[in-house]
Amino acid sequence: MTTATGVRRTVRQDPAERRRALYHLASPVSVLTTGPEDRMHGTTASTVTLVSRSPLLVGVALRAGSSFARLAAAEGRFAINVLGGDQADVARRFADSGRPDGDEAFAGLAWTADRYAHAPLIAGALAHYVCRFHSAHDAGDSELLLGYVVRATSDNGRLPLFSYAGGLFAGSLRPAKEAAAS
Repeated sequence: MTTATGVRRTVRQDPAERRRALYHLASPVSVLTTGPEDRMHGTTASTVTLVSRSPLLVGVALRAGSSFARLAAAEGRFAINVLGGDQADVARRFADSGRPDGDEAFAGLAWTADRYAHAPLIAGALAHYVCRFHSAHDAGDSELLLGYVVRATSDNGRLPLFSYAGGLFAGSLRPAKEAAAS
């Protein structure tokens, strides 16, 4: 592991200004799930990223001490449900710290249990990544969960739900304009 070494210099910047700037990182919203049915758990995450193509690894940034990371490690597997633009209510449900525990958190929600992970795959999700637990690492005030992707499926043609500037957004995606040749 490589870490920064040497003299640390104080950076003088208003913390609120720095936070405002970081709100401009747009990311797709996912619900992470683990099972089996008698021990189901789900949590919303807005930082899921491809870490490695070979082996195929994804990373998820979670709150430090996340119960999800602990449960995923204990089960050895988990699922990532990338939400579609029409699933903001699902994102809010699993982001609510007052939600019920276990299978009650999934009441009224259409899902199927993955045959490998035994974790809920939420119906209508834009994509599902079924993962084998790789590792979890402390990273500042977050915990980084890594998983090997063992199976991935997608529903093409739908738009993702995004987290941006502290809110949830769905909308059309348009290709960026190319710069004119000089």
